[in-house]
Amino acid sequence: MLELTAHIEVVPADLVLDTSLLEQVVAQVLRDEGQTGTWEIGIRITNDQELQELNRQYRGIDRPTDVLSFGEYEDDDDDFIVPDGVYDDDEFDDPEADEAAYLGDLAISYERVLTQAQEYAHSSRRELCYLVAHGSLHLLGYDHETDEEREDMRQREEKALQALGITREAEPYV
Repeated sequence: MLELTAHIEVVPADLVLDTSLLEQVVAQVLRDEGQTGTWEIGIRITNDQELQELNRQYRGIDRPTDVLSFGEYEDDDDDFIVPDGVYDDDEFDDPEADEAAYLGDLAISYERVLTQAQEYAHSSRRELCYLVAHGSLHLLGYDHETDEEREDMRQREEKALQALGITREAEPYV
């Protein structure tokens, strides 16, 4: 059984989003990866300016980006969760313990969501869900430095979105 609590903050005051859908995306990613237990994640939907500042501060890259992932154990040599879903960190040997496992935080630029939705010819809702899935996979230890890693990540992202009916065909750009 999987239980997820997503703490979602939407910074643009006039932006109304279905935050329960974002929580469903994270939960689907976790289910697809064979995870169970109680989990928590923080998601902040903000703007290019804040993402640029975070990108500069944490990655040394002075430009906005679409999504940044901040895992609780990023400085550890061991992955929090290795790609086959096996726990590698001693603190998380029992994912069904009473205390929630903290997956990490995502920061997403809604301006990038709108731009990329148009660029990829699908809805902003789908783009936002895609970035949540993408960031969640980063928090689980996946990356896209090589072509093989990139393809593996894309398949996992699409699998989660497809399970929720969030496809390019179902959600064209309008």
